[in-house]
Amino acid sequence: MQTAARLFAQRGATVPLNEIAREAGIGVATAYRRFPDLQALLDALFTERFTTFLDIASAAAQEPDPGQALRHYLLEAAQWRARDRALEVILANADVEAEPIAVMRDDLARRVEGLAERAVAAGAVRADFAGADVYAFLHMVGAVADRTQGIAPDSWRRYAEILLTGFGLEEGHAAAHAPAMTDSQLRRTWPRPTN
Repeated sequence: MQTAARLFAQRGATVPLNEIAREAGIGVATAYRRFPDLQALLDALFTERFTTFLDIASAAAQEPDPGQALRHYLLEAAQWRARDRALEVILANADVEAEPIAVMRDDLARRVEGLAERAVAAGAVRADFAGADVYAFLHMVGAVADRTQGIAPDSWRRYAEILLTGFGLEEGHAAAHAPAMTDSQLRRTWPRPTN
C-alpha cells in the first residue's frame, strides 16, 4: 500500500494495479487477490488514512480546554496532510458513499463538528466558526504544503498559525513555526508552463 500511495502522490489515481504490483516487487496475482481492482486499493488506503484522522479527533476530544482541543485537532490533522502527499488523491478517488467508508466519514464529521461546537460554546474561537472551516483550513494548508514541499517544507506551519490566529486560536504571541519564504523560494512555487 505504501508503493501505491507513493505512485498516487506522484501521478494521480490512474496508475494501473499491475504497475503498482511491479513497483512493489510483488506478483500481479498477489495484488489482485488482495485488491480485486484499483477502487478496492483506493478504498483501503482511504480507510487507513481516515483511521488516523479519527484517532487525532479522539485524542483532541480528551483535551479539557475546548480551544486547545480544536487547535490540537487542526494542527495534528494539518501535519498529517502536509506529510502525506497521496492524501488528496486518495480522498478524491475513494468511494465515499460505500458503506464502511460512509460510516467513517460521518463519524469524523460528527467528531469534528463536536470539537468546533464545543470551542464556539466556550468562546475559545470566533462565534461563526463551523466544522466546514476545519476542512477549508486543511485544504488551504495542504495546498501550501504541496507547493512548498521541495522548497520550504515547513512553510505550511507558518500559514497554519496565521489561520489559527484568524480563528481566534492563537497560542499566546509566539513566533510562527517557520519564517516567511524568501522571494527566491516564493518564485520557485509559482506555476510553470507544462509544455
